[in-house]
Amino acid sequence: MEFFEQMDVVLRTYWYVALPTSLIFIIQTVMSFMGIDGGDGMEAEIDFDADADIGGDDIGSWFSIKNLINFLLGFSWTGISFYTTISNTILLIILSIAVGVGFVWLFFVVMKQMMKLGEDNSFKPAHALFHTAEVYLPIPGYKEGKGKVTVSVKGSSRELDAITLNQAIPAGEAVKIVALENEDLLIVESL
Repeated sequence: MEFFEQMDVVLRTYWYVALPTSLIFIIQTVMSFMGIDGGDGMEAEIDFDADADIGGDDIGSWFSIKNLINFLLGFSWTGISFYTTISNTILLIILSIAVGVGFVWLFFVVMKQMMKLGEDNSFKPAHALFHTAEVYLPIPGYKEGKGKVTVSVKGSSRELDAITLNQAIPAGEAVKIVALENEDLLIVESL
């Protein structure tokens, strides 16, 4: 402890913040990789709005233990790193705060990108609306039955049931998908 006693008060404060914060950050990281930290009550979050958008304008989405640790990590290690370089204490504290806020912002950016990985990209017939398709099985005329079309949506080709409200459409003809019936039956018309 004599090592800390000889330090300037500002540098000592940075070290007193950096050491426990770094230990907690390492524990959080290990727990994350082990899958222990996900919503099982092991982390204390202060969340004012459960539907808050990550990185949104809602102030409640900014307050959490992880964000506090991220801020303190950036704040303390910046202060320690630049203590000998920046002699003005006020400027050092301002830089430390800016880097701490930058760490929190970076965390939000990373989390937002990770949330995109969980998006539902499954195909729904509604995605095919107003696309051009090719008739695969002939489509009988109005109310006489259904045929099939092949449509390409988001880089994948799908075969879907289709009807027309006009005259019959032979196989191989290009059609436009104009509506959807019963959420899974396309209504098409000749181009």
